[in-house]
Amino acid sequence: MNNKILIIGCPGSGKSTFARKLRDQRQLPLYYLDQIWHKPDQTNISKEEFIQLQKEMIKQEEWIIDGNYLTTLELRLAACDTIFFLDLPNDVCFESVRNRIGQAREDMPWVEETFDEEFQQWILDFPTKQRPEIIELLKKYEKGKQIIVFHTRKEVEAYFDHQLTS
Repeated sequence: MNNKILIIGCPGSGKSTFARKLRDQRQLPLYYLDQIWHKPDQTNISKEEFIQLQKEMIKQEEWIIDGNYLTTLELRLAACDTIFFLDLPNDVCFESVRNRIGQAREDMPWVEETFDEEFQQWILDFPTKQRPEIIELLKKYEKGKQIIVFHTRKEVEAYFDHQLTS
């Protein structure tokens, strides 16, 4: 049974919601990289500490890790056995992020009060900047891994519906 699971995708694609459902279904420990990287005062831990914490996480027998962070993605790709890539349309992701502004979230150490321009641009650029890098890394690490790509919310729902009936 696959028990080292990585969940990646554009902000707003539903990674954290998917991760929570998977955690509840599989009873595996869940780590949100945003919760680790960001401090409650909206500063970040050091890059070295971030890498070290991930190295400690992936040594464990079982885990779900939610988050992209391309600078450390290879570390996690090498260690995982299953990858879920939520490759949803950009407009869906953008709207999801807009809708969650002002809401407390398990995966973030603070409530986002605004949808700042820099973050908006990062999401808009995801299909042309981050996505191609992710695709290349998935090709590099695909051997021996189960890679599941979702393109719509319906596909995500169907995955869980299938899990419940099998």
